[in-house]
Amino acid sequence: MNTDRRRIVIMGAAGRDFHNHNMVYRNDPDCEVVAFTAAQIPGIDERIYPPALAGTPYPDGIPIVSEDDLEVICTNNKVHTVVFAYSDVSYADVMHAASRAAACGCEFTFLGPAQTMLNSPCPVIAVSAVRTGCGKSQTSRYLAGELKRAGLRAGVIRHPMPYGDLAAQAVQRFDRIADLAAADCTLEEREEYEPYLEAGHSVFAGVDYARILAAAETDADIILWDGGNNDTPFIRPDLHIVLADALRPGHETRYWPGEVNLRTADIVVITKTESARPGDIATMSEGIAKANPGAPIVKATSPVTLDDPSAARGKRVLIVEDGPTLTHGGAATGAGFVAAQAAGAAEIIDPRPYAAPGIQEVFDAFPHIGPVLPAMGYSDAQRQALAATIEASDADIVIVGTPIDIAADLGLTRPAVRARYRYADAGEDRLWDHVTRWLERQGLD
Repeated sequence: MNTDRRRIVIMGAAGRDFHNHNMVYRNDPDCEVVAFTAAQIPGIDERIYPPALAGTPYPDGIPIVSEDDLEVICTNNKVHTVVFAYSDVSYADVMHAASRAAACGCEFTFLGPAQTMLNSPCPVIAVSAVRTGCGKSQTSRYLAGELKRAGLRAGVIRHPMPYGDLAAQAVQRFDRIADLAAADCTLEEREEYEPYLEAGHSVFAGVDYARILAAAETDADIILWDGGNNDTPFIRPDLHIVLADALRPGHETRYWPGEVNLRTADIVVITKTESARPGDIATMSEGIAKANPGAPIVKATSPVTLDDPSAARGKRVLIVEDGPTLTHGGAATGAGFVAAQAAGAAEIIDPRPYAAPGIQEVFDAFPHIGPVLPAMGYSDAQRQALAATIEASDADIVIVGTPIDIAADLGLTRPAVRARYRYADAGEDRLWDHVTRWLERQGLD
């Protein structure tokens, strides 16, 4: 233990925490990061942030431990400062973390966006949100397609999802579907990357975002940041588009750091307006205007369609939804549930009676989840539990509400139909019109 340096613990979830270290602490001679703590994502602790990424002051790397061990780590290492570095967290939970740190005699802090944003010579569009599950990825994919049609090469950079070999995942580029298997991507990674690849876009991601940005810049006219959770962008945006979910009114100012995104947005998009109550949309619009008076508000929908609209009609269906949207995103259901109702399903089967132990743990941890199955696949064991739960059900058909073909990926024998969703403007004030005017100001029209 080096007693001359300020000792730091970074609380994270395998993404923002590593980026904060790389940007601020890796080469700071006055600081020593003694540990990362891990939360939100199962199975990402009990690892080492490798020396190749941690930097020369860390020849043995930096341990990644469970957040449950925060007090032990702080006490045993005489920690000065606890840095909170993950997202989509209620203000109450943030302050509980602060209280735990303070009870150990530690300072508790955040790193602001200005301290951790990379600069790019390319124009940068960032898509962020106030909560997980607002529709960032479908909006980012919509923008990538429009930029491509405008003759512009977009370097798509995705918020980190490094749940495997961190050194091997330092800089990742995906051009083809086969690249996902070669990189041993989790279901959660495939959900984010695969739709881009199907549309002919390359995707960059990983751990070391200075190197990732440099790789994306080599053949891009414009950088498109596709944010994860409701984190702030890693790259300084020239145009910051922030999404708010009309089905969760009030959440835009209750979660960290979603409110930061709201207050720094150049454009705010209220999504899922087709399913929301008009009063909720009006209330949300008023709240957005109060927090960020200068930002235009665009209203959008998320049309959901089944590959075979007749497949679920009159059937008993099991619904598989995007995992993070249901878990730390706090949603009870997702696109698959909407599709099942619209298709006239006879019955929506609650998956809990069929849940394998690994999936039952998810239901126990997130009791708000409705009668749907979260597509959890952070590990092989979790993927096997997901497949076993689906196969054990007595559903006539499975509705897959995630962006990938889970039936093929898991080798399911039970019939399945995919529910697909996309971005669509809800009125005459269109998002792409705002972006076009911005492109003109950038000289990229």
